Amino acid sequence: MTRVIKDYIIILLKGMAMGAADVVPGVSGGTIAFISGIYEELIESIKSINLANIKILFSKGFKQFWSSINGNFLASLFLGIIISILSLAKLLHFLLEEYPILIWSFFLGLIVASTIYVTKQIIKWNYKIILAIIIGTAIAYFITEITPVPKVEDSSYWIVFFSGMVAICAMILPGISGSFILLLMGQYNFIISVVNDFKLNYILTFAVGAFVGLISFSNVLSWLLKKYHDITVAFLAGFMIGSLNKVWPWKHELLAHVDQHGKVITDKTENVLPNLFFELTGKEPYTLYAILIAIIGFLVIFLLESTFNRIKEDEISS
Repeated sequence: MTRVIKDYIIILLKGMAMGAADVVPGVSGGTIAFISGIYEELIESIKSINLANIKILFSKGFKQFWSSINGNFLASLFLGIIISILSLAKLLHFLLEEYPILIWSFFLGLIVASTIYVTKQIIKWNYKIILAIIIGTAIAYFITEITPVPKVEDSSYWIVFFSGMVAICAMILPGISGSFILLLMGQYNFIISVVNDFKLNYILTFAVGAFVGLISFSNVLSWLLKKYHDITVAFLAGFMIGSLNKVWPWKHELLAHVDQHGKVITDKTENVLPNLFFELTGKEPYTLYAILIAIIGFLVIFLLESTFNRIKEDEISS
């Protein structure tokens, strides 16, 4: 495929949209890749970073190797992801601390719309598809009910490496957020703080783990999508439905602990209705604002879909 500068700028913007999604503990960059029409190219390009093409690097040179792994596409996309993650990490950390109900409402709208979009990718519906959705929903719900590992102030390098491997695998799956997995592992706040403080040693460790996980998992995912496309997508859609339990904005604290700085850290919560939340805490629940923001989050996905479809149509017509 022949591309010009304009095409790579568009890919970079798509990468920035993916990066923004990946920072959010509830929506996946893979979903954005699906919506923007680059998902299969992304998986196949990552898969192409293998031993055979590495041999090309030494036998035919860097230029041939770069072409064989679709290097310009990957470089543009991941540059956009990195720009977005570095620029949004501090903002998101602040918003989650100060306005949790409003931010989780936005995530809720994003995931509901993303689920609808992902199910549209299923070509043929049958009982296997329904069963896959039910199983995916049940597994995700179960995972969200697990008490997360308490947030940590520090981590060993091997845990950061392993976190990178697991998070990146989740990140490229439509419907499964790498940030959400980090939350369950108790590593989300630590990784966000590492990015905020630009601790290069931890960032590089996480990046190496992510690279290893990405190369390994892309081959598995490529095989599943080729062999069992509809069932795989249905399972992922179910996983998204089950994950809504995690991002429900109104929660009642069940279990908490005090960290070394005297700050109360919530470990386990239960979902409650907005009115019940108000009665339990006496705090302003921002109910109307939260509903409005959830609707905005819902519309954002379809706005992105519409925008990327127009871009795709322009590319085809040109």
